[in-house]
Amino acid sequence: MIGLPRRRLLLAAAALAAAPGLRAAPLALPALALRERRLANGLHVIAAAEPGGGTVAVQMWYRVGSKDDPPGRSGFAHLFEHMMFKSTRHLASEAFDRLTEDVGGSNNAFTADDTTAYLNEVPSNHLERLLWAEAERLSNLNVDAANFASERDVVKEEYRERVEADPYGRLFNALPELGFIEHPYRRPGIGNLAELDAATLDDVRAFHRTYYRPDNVALVVVGDFDPADLDRWVDRHLGRLPRPEGSVPRVRSAEPRRREHRRVALTAPTVPLPALALLWQGPPAAHADAPALKVAAALLADGDSSRLNEALVYRARSAQSAGFEPLLNADAGLLVGYAIASGPRPAASLEAPLLAEIRRLAEGPLPAAELEKVRLKLLTAALAERQTAAGRAMALGNALVMAGDVRAADAELARLQAVSAGDVRRVLRTHVLQAHRVSATYTQAPTS
Repeated sequence: MIGLPRRRLLLAAAALAAAPGLRAAPLALPALALRERRLANGLHVIAAAEPGGGTVAVQMWYRVGSKDDPPGRSGFAHLFEHMMFKSTRHLASEAFDRLTEDVGGSNNAFTADDTTAYLNEVPSNHLERLLWAEAERLSNLNVDAANFASERDVVKEEYRERVEADPYGRLFNALPELGFIEHPYRRPGIGNLAELDAATLDDVRAFHRTYYRPDNVALVVVGDFDPADLDRWVDRHLGRLPRPEGSVPRVRSAEPRRREHRRVALTAPTVPLPALALLWQGPPAAHADAPALKVAAALLADGDSSRLNEALVYRARSAQSAGFEPLLNADAGLLVGYAIASGPRPAASLEAPLLAEIRRLAEGPLPAAELEKVRLKLLTAALAERQTAAGRAMALGNALVMAGDVRAADAELARLQAVSAGDVRRVLRTHVLQAHRVSATYTQAPTS
């Protein structure tokens, strides 16, 4: 998939990025070599064999994310990310550490709005036992009171650490609810303490039955393995699992367009310096405007020389930090601009300079060297991520979830290289300057 030719392309991209006077021709990237099949029980298998590396990445991408949390039970998908590392009928708790880390590999997992993914990398001779273990925790997880109570406490502690203890945690945790109007994306994936406490064991078991089933998961295997062995082992361990009756419920909510500006004032017990967040509705991740929005965000906020950093942090010194980020999910997205004040000034005073820099990029000149530098930086970062089997598997799984097609991973790089200055201006005008926004100030709560 990447191999020696792609590594040479990576070096070429890095060299061009270091020479901003050059106009880089589009890099001809080799397609990701892969094979797909579906088992009779609905499980989707995506495989790319790369002989010689000695390791293999094994990832399970479940089509369940925080958008699928039951009403009044936010945080369930995240909770199950933790539950899947507990005991099964034939595995003790934390056995995945023994099966991966103790043989020189690794394991991890993450929960996002659209998916929960379990990521492993092991020496190739451990591939079959890892496939058995993934089948085991899919079909025989112990969803019992002890495991539920233990992992709920862990998730609650994560909430306290990331949201309550972080001075700006409450602000960033509130952005989905402020930015989305109706879509379940408006519920933060980490959940909240009250809804986690209200959950029952029956709730958890129902969630597991609904979403943890073979027809709701994609197995992605990339690295050094024999395809015939993989097929045989997948059939032996995962193919034997029955397909449950009925279909998996899907979120069908369509996000309505925002029809007016909205202002919100947020407070928290400990806010060292005032902050401001601006939110606009964004397109889904597979939208044609997504690459140009990523380039626009990098021009505005990626690195010390980015436009927001130069204007607000270095020249005006009105902010200690500023950013702009496209949060694009499978169904819909948000565009978020923010600034944290450099001193005790009104949070609302940050809005005009932040908008001015966005407008300057959308309406003013964009030097070719500046655009080329950012485009090549993004391309180089994407290629660097794909230098490992785990990175290539991640690109395939992400493309499947966000675009519904693993081959979109190749198209994404080609579309990124094709972004023009006109594209950057157009997407900022369409999705930001001509759109309604939410302006949220964040300040210290009054003391009683």
